[in-house]
Amino acid sequence: MILASTSLSGNQTSKASNNSIRDFTILKAFKCDIHHPKAPDIKEVLWHPPLLHWLKCNIDRASNGNPGNSACGGIFRDHSSNATLRFSEPLGICTSYQAELCGFMRVVEIIHEHNWNNIWIETDSSLVVLAFKSSNQIPWNLSNRWNNVKVILQGLNCIISHIYREGNQVADSLANHGLSLDSIHFWNDVPDFTKTSYFRNKDGLSNFRFSF
Repeated sequence: MILASTSLSGNQTSKASNNSIRDFTILKAFKCDIHHPKAPDIKEVLWHPPLLHWLKCNIDRASNGNPGNSACGGIFRDHSSNATLRFSEPLGICTSYQAELCGFMRVVEIIHEHNWNNIWIETDSSLVVLAFKSSNQIPWNLSNRWNNVKVILQGLNCIISHIYREGNQVADSLANHGLSLDSIHFWNDVPDFTKTSYFRNKDGLSNFRFSF
């Protein structure tokens, strides 16, 4: 049988065990510390829809270098996990942080244009969450636009939260697609390149994050 050809014989198994015991004895004799491999920390990452009468927008950025050619993207979904709007936007040359901020500001501007009032913005960038709360460390070339966005936010019910990138894959795909565009693009239907992640979220399927 095929399995037999890949199995160790009794003599081979015994020899391997003896070698392991010998190696262990030598290490202990020289008082060497033995570092066993650390088990990974596994976290379940699940995308959650917003409450009734709220919209949730997941955003992300993509960059080829820091600074480098960059883009942002986002997807708006309702309480039934149905997408109402998706976008990808090329940004030219900028830093990763600037691209993250541009994605956030674009979302707020879209919300304002559509007269939406209850919005939950989710990102895998903890720096954007911090900027939303404190408005510190905003690059000077984005400060005027940021101040305008802050005025818009005063008239909205808005929360922003962090999600691990494993739960933000739809927005990640949209941002990466933006690197190939010449101008901002909107979709009403589900683009093919987001369908796998989109329907995993819609069906409530988990993703897993492994940390070592």
